Amino acid sequence: MAVLEIILEGDPRLREKAKRIRHVDDSVRRLADNMHETIPVAEGVALAAPQVGVTRRLIVIRVPPGYEEEDAEEISYRLADPEIIRHHGLQVGMEGCLSIPGWIGEVPRHETITVKAIDMDNKPIRIKASGHLAVIFQHEIDHLDGILFTDRIEDRSTLRLVGQREYEDAAEG
Repeated sequence: MAVLEIILEGDPRLREKAKRIRHVDDSVRRLADNMHETIPVAEGVALAAPQVGVTRRLIVIRVPPGYEEEDAEEISYRLADPEIIRHHGLQVGMEGCLSIPGWIGEVPRHETITVKAIDMDNKPIRIKASGHLAVIFQHEIDHLDGILFTDRIEDRSTLRLVGQREYEDAAEG
């Protein structure tokens, strides 16, 4: 496996709508594995394929154990063609992005979502997520449509450059 280079804001691939995968093959699995390895090195919790220069509808989530709560287990997903099929409620929280290093801002997101996707064995999957995990899914799925978290900020005064520690706490992917 390999650690991949994360492309930064300004690269036009971040603004492209990613292409559907439809069938997961070994090349998609290899990309997902490489993205999975890249996440902790980049000090994030998730990545979308466009962030590593691949305009395909693939997201990988890797939230380490104890990330939000001391006894929480690792959360790990590798999903092709994810889409939000249901959503409820509203939450507003600070977000950052590995493709926009050092910047955070308040982003409104749905509190609870249901995501449908294809797993790495080509099986359909549905995931219900709430709270921070729901934010991660929404953030990564936005990347697949060429949307950055800065596009979702309603109050531009909340967007700010922060120190490394504060950024790491807010970084999504």
